[in-house]
Amino acid sequence: MAVPHASATAPRSADRPAGALAALRAATWPCHQRLERRLEVKRRFGERAAYRRHLEQMWGFCAGLECGDAPTVGARVLPDYERRRKLPLLERDLVALGADAGGLAGLPRCGALERCGDAAVFLGRVYVLEGATLGGRTLLPLVERQLGFSAGHGAAFLASYGEDVEAMWRCFGAAVEAGCATPEQRSRAAAAACEAFEVLEHWLCGGAS
Repeated sequence: MAVPHASATAPRSADRPAGALAALRAATWPCHQRLERRLEVKRRFGERAAYRRHLEQMWGFCAGLECGDAPTVGARVLPDYERRRKLPLLERDLVALGADAGGLAGLPRCGALERCGDAAVFLGRVYVLEGATLGGRTLLPLVERQLGFSAGHGAAFLASYGEDVEAMWRCFGAAVEAGCATPEQRSRAAAAACEAFEVLEHWLCGGAS
């Protein structure tokens, strides 16, 4: 995962969301902070082998999150969901780092989040990755400087939407407000986001902190 997350680094224009997005940020703050403390960012994004391992782990996490019923739910909630999927970016990066494109399907896959069921749960889970697209911009210069990769070669996942990242974040925020309008929906979204953070922490860093 590209961290810091939007909960810590959203630009000022995107840092004043309406209630549902603010509730997600508040609910996930402890999970996000714990994950960030454990990630060893300088090593993960400053050493080629560690960086490739991180991308492989993120591929496994996203393969679970973006499969199952997520495409069906996502098409209803986010009209541009296909553009938001992270697997194609991760696959492009891994091939740039020397992976065999035909062998990527054999990487370990996280199965803990394959079923989401409804829009609120979907939005809570996707919040974890969408927020990371903002944080990825702070890590891209590190990877460029230390490893020589770029948005066009080896760091597409960190570069995410490029110049459109803030606009994409605002559109996602609008979808959260629309899809989590009631307290019950907000509660389900927050629980799903916290679960996704915890699963991601375990997937990337191992057992309990």
